[in-house]
Amino acid sequence: MLFSSSAHPAVRRALVRWLQAAALMHLLIGLGLTWAGHSPLLGNYQLSIEQAFWGQAAPAPAREQQVWWLALFGATLQSYSLYMLGLIQLGDRLRSHNAWAWLAFGIVLWAPQDMLVSLQAGMWSHLVIDSMALLALLPPLLWLYRHDRPTTTLKGLERG
Repeated sequence: MLFSSSAHPAVRRALVRWLQAAALMHLLIGLGLTWAGHSPLLGNYQLSIEQAFWGQAAPAPAREQQVWWLALFGATLQSYSLYMLGLIQLGDRLRSHNAWAWLAFGIVLWAPQDMLVSLQAGMWSHLVIDSMALLALLPPLLWLYRHDRPTTTLKGLERG
């Protein structure tokens, strides 16, 4: 086992807090994408997208469309972060290995597709971001899944 049994409650608590912080970061990033599209804060990121598709800064109408798409994605990310927080809450309160599994499945479904689509567009920065997300989220989720999984399983009904 990775940690001593006396450390399990503290490790579990720390991993749950880590996942909650990650979900809150998703919420903040989603808010930023939705409401800061025209700010210099996202200027370099938008320029990197434009250069991947245009080879230079995009014309003004294309930039406006990109800001619009980022805002829509930001709103979706905000919603995702709340679902993530909800599953973390359920997993924590109920010690539900299923909640951790659903979160892990969602990440495993998202990451390869996001990476492939990003690489097809030449957006290598997304590969780095996605890889960091996988490394930050999957190990805690797998540990929590294993820790909260029932140790005994009944196979069928037992008769008295």
